[in-house]
Amino acid sequence: MITAHIMPLTILLPLVGAYLILLVGSKYRLFARNAALAITGATFAMVCYITYLVSSHGKMSYYLGGWAPPLGIELRADPITAFLLLTFASVSFFVVLFAYDILPGEIKGKVVTRYYALYLVLLGSLLGIVLSNDFFNIYVFLEISSIAAAALVAVNGDKLAMEASIKYLVMSTLGSGTVLMGIAGLYMVTGYLNLDFLAGALPQAYANYPLTVSMTLGMLTVGIAVKAALFPLHVWLPDAHGSAPTSSSAILSGLVVKVYIAVLLKLLYRVFPLDFLAAMPLQGSLLVMATLGIFIGSIMAIRQRDIKKMLAYSTVAQIGYVFLGIGLFSEKAMVGAIYHVFSHAVMKSMLFLSAGLLIKYSGKRTIEDLSGLGRIYPIPMVAFSVGALSMVGIPPLAGFMSKWYLGWGALEANQLPFLLVLLVSSLLNGFYYLPIVIGGFFKPAAVAIKEEKIPLGAQISLLVLIAATFFFGLFSNIPVNFLTPTVQGIFNAFGGGI
Repeated sequence: MITAHIMPLTILLPLVGAYLILLVGSKYRLFARNAALAITGATFAMVCYITYLVSSHGKMSYYLGGWAPPLGIELRADPITAFLLLTFASVSFFVVLFAYDILPGEIKGKVVTRYYALYLVLLGSLLGIVLSNDFFNIYVFLEISSIAAAALVAVNGDKLAMEASIKYLVMSTLGSGTVLMGIAGLYMVTGYLNLDFLAGALPQAYANYPLTVSMTLGMLTVGIAVKAALFPLHVWLPDAHGSAPTSSSAILSGLVVKVYIAVLLKLLYRVFPLDFLAAMPLQGSLLVMATLGIFIGSIMAIRQRDIKKMLAYSTVAQIGYVFLGIGLFSEKAMVGAIYHVFSHAVMKSMLFLSAGLLIKYSGKRTIEDLSGLGRIYPIPMVAFSVGALSMVGIPPLAGFMSKWYLGWGALEANQLPFLLVLLVSSLLNGFYYLPIVIGGFFKPAAVAIKEEKIPLGAQISLLVLIAATFFFGLFSNIPVNFLTPTVQGIFNAFGGGI
């Protein structure tokens, strides 16, 4: 029974959990924390089971209410979808575990209950986006995730957080409106919202309305780029991620911007044929914007003195890597792009969580004031160092392997300049990450700090993320072998690639 309905239950569990927390948690705040931890843990377990089913039996579909598409709503899980689900559910669980004893000291006590409810709504909407196989539900969950994410930024109610939240909401609304116009255009020329039926009707629609189809592709891409913070549409991200509580920064930078990339991937491998995309100016646009994002995001990160702002601008650069892998239109590059979604989620969450601990216990946010903290708080500084080295691309860490496949994809696509982009960008990453690592362990403490005990949940979360960074660097063949057949199928369907 549960197996048959595992996909809708995975989305429903966090949403129902949010309602229960609001219902009960206003009187019993400890219930909110325990419920959020239990629900994210159960969701993670269910996603692991979905991944097992997909790896054992292949693609899974579920029709809500037994109504088949195009009239009914379809949920779909394939290896790429399962991999993204696993990324979102696992990181979400460890962020909640980290926040268990840390969050009450970062936000006002009266809003802790609402915070956890919003967090679960956000998680449910992210999983809904990934599993949905029709544009109507994708768009509904996109809007839910945007509102929940903006609320998580503004949860404390201070001036900077409110300004950052409003900026995020305005930009996100513009992106959503652009996506909605693109969806409306596709529905107008095909009569379908289900992605499979859209794909079947698209060739004839393009023959009849080539300009409309081309414009809808452009609107969808631009809208997704705004919400994913691809340069130069990233202006909302630094303030939003820099002003949010630590757990919010981790989930926003590690996961929320990635879910829009999942929507783009659905467009590329379920709706628009690759040979059609090759005839559009999409590839050149993605590669240019991605390259600029990689370089300018890195340069802006080098200029920052506030560590959370530095990490936020680093995300702009890392999003550029993912779009670069997609834009190269090669098998290895797409595998690298999807793998980088996971590796960056783990690395950036670990960086924000460890930086949040260092800020909490030192009372300082500037990079110079964090010197010497590695001797006082070794676990968060080791976690930050592992995440930083992985972001630079030092073997055998996960960040190195995702960049390896991106570079391999550039060679496969005969795009040698983009291999150079990856090499130079890794050097730039070193300019802003390595001084923090060196200063943390080899420089004297910049400020007098009284040592405090780090909560057990925070320690466990950081240690697990450290282990994951090493494990998936040393054994990258596990996710790569899981993803490769599906990616090959995408390219083989159109004559072996473009």
